[in-house]
Amino acid sequence: MARILVPGGAGFIGSHTVLALSEAGHDIIVYDDLSNGHADSVLAGTFIEGSILDSAKLDVLFKEQAIDAVIHFAAFIEAGESVKSPMTFYKNNVAGSLTLLQAMAKHNVRNIVFSSTAAVYGQRDDLDLLSEEITKQPINPYGHSKWMVECMLRDMATTGAINAIALRYFNAAGSDPEGRIGERHEPETHLIPLILDAARGKRPNIKIFGTDYATPDGTCIRDYIHVVDLARAHVRAVELLLERPSKTGSYDAMNLGTSQGYSVREVIDAAKQVTGIDFEVIEEGRRPGDPGKLVADASKVAADLNWQAERSDLRTLLEDTWAFRRNLD
Repeated sequence: MARILVPGGAGFIGSHTVLALSEAGHDIIVYDDLSNGHADSVLAGTFIEGSILDSAKLDVLFKEQAIDAVIHFAAFIEAGESVKSPMTFYKNNVAGSLTLLQAMAKHNVRNIVFSSTAAVYGQRDDLDLLSEEITKQPINPYGHSKWMVECMLRDMATTGAINAIALRYFNAAGSDPEGRIGERHEPETHLIPLILDAARGKRPNIKIFGTDYATPDGTCIRDYIHVVDLARAHVRAVELLLERPSKTGSYDAMNLGTSQGYSVREVIDAAKQVTGIDFEVIEEGRRPGDPGKLVADASKVAADLNWQAERSDLRTLLEDTWAFRRNLD
């Protein structure tokens, strides 16, 4: 059993990972400022409210706790908002991560798994699958902020200071199959919960932005991955770091996806089948910056972590999300 600090552990993916860590027998300390998370989503471990920008509080935390590793989720994630308020994202995502890394270095905590994103790749309609090695071309401050943190991790590993794995998510979706926790962003911007909100009458309709992409049905294609599969990958990644501690430092990055994409129209049609509810669909023009297709090459994570998605087929994603979301106020 290891003691693992989880900044951002009260958020959507963080809270599911906390559950998975607990089920794997680890001791967890959740550290979250609740700007986007929910304290009632923390169902295991010890919860401490605090910001990764608070160096004094982090110093006390690391001093008092024998932390073996960090899984870092604490970030602002809304790409559109990052365009409006770039400095807010750079302060929280980059400066906050630097403050966390400085605390780790001061207290000789060497192992970190970082919650990164496919947004580091940018808009790559020229590629069928996105592999980890392609050139990083983020198109918004959110993507830039995540890539900056990855660069910090890589450079620190080169000095021997840390062992790091960055996990680049594609489209996280789903909910805990037992219905204990799920996605509760405010405001909600992710496609699947928005579609299901239309099904349960919380939205008047769902909009398709662009029907003229070079895809089979003209709508955007995305690689959706169940949050439970994401959580399992984080547990495997941190355990890998703890199994093979390196005195020389290490850094690696892996895609978390399925290598299978679904179009917006396919997701809407499947949601109508799962819920048994028809709802209005409105077609509008493209949004600036929306790539036609984003699908992961997931071969590296399968080989390096011995991991593959188990609940990320479209029907299971929708059924699990619907079971949680239809009971929300």
